[in-house]
Amino acid sequence: MRTTIMLEDDVAASLKRPEKRRSAKFKALINQVLREGLERMIASPKKRNVFRTRPVDLGACQAANIDNVAEVHAIAEGESFG
Repeated sequence: MRTTIMLEDDVAASLKRPEKRRSAKFKALINQVLREGLERMIASPKKRNVFRTRPVDLGACQAANIDNVAEVHAIAEGESFG
């Protein structure tokens, strides 16, 4: 089948690079790229692994007010705050 397509400049430039490396003809390269792209579009999406974070009990909060960053930092460093 003979069809005319208009490629944008960036797409045409990207297709020229592999063509030079593989010494493939432009027509064959276009067909290969279209086949691979269509296979990916048609294929069902891969299932992702479910990642779960296990909770850990860190104990009671040692700072009376965690809005006071200086106090929290001092307690974390083992210093008294006052």
